[in-house]
Amino acid sequence: MHYTGTIWRPPYEASSLLLEVAAGCTHHRCKFCTLYAELPFPFRLSPIEDIEADLKEAQKMYRRFGNWKASRVFLTGANPFVLQYEKLMEIAELIHKYFPETETIGGFSRVTDIALKTDEELTALHGAGYDGLTIGMETADDEALCFMDKGYCSEDILEQCGRLDQAGIRYSFFYLTGISGAGRGEDGAKVTASVCNKLHPTLVGANMLTIYPDSKLYEEIQRGNWQEESELEKYREVRTLVQSLEISTTFAAMGASNAFQFHGALPKEKEALVAALDSIIETVQEEDLRKYRENLPHL
Repeated sequence: MHYTGTIWRPPYEASSLLLEVAAGCTHHRCKFCTLYAELPFPFRLSPIEDIEADLKEAQKMYRRFGNWKASRVFLTGANPFVLQYEKLMEIAELIHKYFPETETIGGFSRVTDIALKTDEELTALHGAGYDGLTIGMETADDEALCFMDKGYCSEDILEQCGRLDQAGIRYSFFYLTGISGAGRGEDGAKVTASVCNKLHPTLVGANMLTIYPDSKLYEEIQRGNWQEESELEKYREVRTLVQSLEISTTFAAMGASNAFQFHGALPKEKEALVAALDSIIETVQEEDLRKYRENLPHL
């Protein structure tokens, strides 16, 4: 398989066939991100020959284990949905050729990637199997989005994800707890929930900001331009996010960045989630949470 560098996927894609169609990130400017720093290039498309070769190799492996079915394919890379409509359709055709049992095709997407497609193209992509995108919205706090150089604002999230809703393409949000900085986390959680409440994400997943020395954000901290939330502040922020979400969705905190992990359906399990967060806030020491953060080798 033509895998390049570390392959990142959401926890809920553990059983998916991972297919590399791109490596790196087209944006490559978010101040907190170091996920693709190991690559010698910012972004690269995979040749269609490599993609087909990987599908053939995966087909042989799946046939070796007769009961394996690739009902879900996850395209790897920071934002493979940036690929042109024609390329995505060509990839979908190849996937269905070698794995006709495939029901859905997912992958990471930036908000700006959606804007590159027309409404008609989004509908056609859904018809070809594209469904269940994972979008790192991070926050709907415009001040934080601007400072972190995300390349979009909260209105873009509303507009572009609303277009996914219209096309029938389901999606999950990644929320980055701590992105608003010290003293602003709960306000960021509230404005994020207000945007989510106008959309239909199937899941809102919280990850906690972990700052590494090779990030641009670390440099901003050293210059005195930004201050990190305490660990307990981050849990109060997550509590505010859960409390403020009014839609039917799944809330999850499943990644390694979370010292404590949660998963529950909203609104049905909101009280239980809030109670669990309250217990952490009231009983866990800041020093213990900070020790976990400082010893986290990578996300």
